[in-house]
Amino acid sequence: MNTALIVIIIIAVISVFMIIFIYNRLVRLRNNRENAFADIDVQLKQRHDLIPQLVDAVKGYMQHEREVLTEITNARAKAMNATNLNDRIDAENQLSSALAGLRVAVEAYPDLKASQNFMKLQEEISDVENKLAASRRFFNSATKELNSAIQVFPAVLFAGMFGFTRQPMFEISPEQRAAHEKAPKINF
Repeated sequence: MNTALIVIIIIAVISVFMIIFIYNRLVRLRNNRENAFADIDVQLKQRHDLIPQLVDAVKGYMQHEREVLTEITNARAKAMNATNLNDRIDAENQLSSALAGLRVAVEAYPDLKASQNFMKLQEEISDVENKLAASRRFFNSATKELNSAIQVFPAVLFAGMFGFTRQPMFEISPEQRAAHEKAPKINF
């Protein structure tokens, strides 16, 4: 056998193993991202279960704030009915914005803020939101790792061929970002 043929065979075998390695790594990273979203899903389910209780607790106090409650209810329904991951991210961002609107509206009802049921629900929702934030950070980390792996050489040569594309992060909406950038209002 000629040495040139042996070299070509060795290069071909190494190339095949390299492509297999790249593909398997991308699959693992994609699965890790999907697993990270499953963690978010658990927190979102708990959040969705708490929202009707929160709305019911607030209804009696907020007769004039029906729009806020309707917006929350509609956003929750949209979030629960979203079919793919990117639609779920958008719907959850809308739900977060609607809940932020509720927090602002609640400030006008001192009796509501003092209600034990409302305070307990607020604590539960706050706990879920904190867990959700941690899950989102993990999801975004997994997404960043997948996106980086897709864009680096030599994986970039094969990622598109295997159907791997850049995936979106779970980011807050521009409205939420603007609200977070404002200095908090402190009342004494």
